[in-house]
Amino acid sequence: MPQREGMLKGGASAPSETVPAVKFSEPRDMRKGAATRERILEIAETSVLAKGFAATSIDELIAEAGITKSGFFYHFRDKNELAREMLRRYVAENDRIFDGIFGRARELNDDPLQSFLLGLKLLSELARDLPGGHPGCIIASICYQERLFDREVHETNANSVKGWNMRFLGYIEEIADVHPPRDPVNLEDVANMLSCIFDGAIILSKVLKDPAQMERQILAYRSYIKLLFSK
Repeated sequence: MPQREGMLKGGASAPSETVPAVKFSEPRDMRKGAATRERILEIAETSVLAKGFAATSIDELIAEAGITKSGFFYHFRDKNELAREMLRRYVAENDRIFDGIFGRARELNDDPLQSFLLGLKLLSELARDLPGGHPGCIIASICYQERLFDREVHETNANSVKGWNMRFLGYIEEIADVHPPRDPVNLEDVANMLSCIFDGAIILSKVLKDPAQMERQILAYRSYIKLLFSK
């Protein structure tokens, strides 16, 4: 338990001179190890989004990261563990983006419908500003090559999608409480539609070589939400 200033254990008075505080810092090796781990994840994500997990080799990753094979296995037991950590990193980054965008929208407008519409507009602008379009989706990459992964990776993947759908459902239910929908709809389906739009737009943009697909599809969903819940 921290001692009160000017007192020592047992209640005796401390010397009058000030004792310099001891500063503790993370060991250099730990910082270097964390940086190496993050670098491997970054390289792996870029490769997987470009050509898939099957075509991404450990040898390729260690060559790009400038480490040894034993260095790779120090951080990741195998490709399944690499996939799990890539997923967690990918989901955390997307959650951070959603928190920032929809949190900011709520600060600007208390009405749940107007707040959600504003959040979607901000999201579409983010998609427009991505250089070269959206790079792809780790969730979809794992789904397309599901035989490469163990049950834990599949469960992590599914839970990631469920988590985002629950987030969007929370927004939609809050809107419906204030603005009843004009047509009888399943609110869960309306929420899940946004996840479908994200991955669908990524596919369309790559197949049609049209990076603007993501922005336009988000805005189309925004128009649907506005029509569905407006009086």
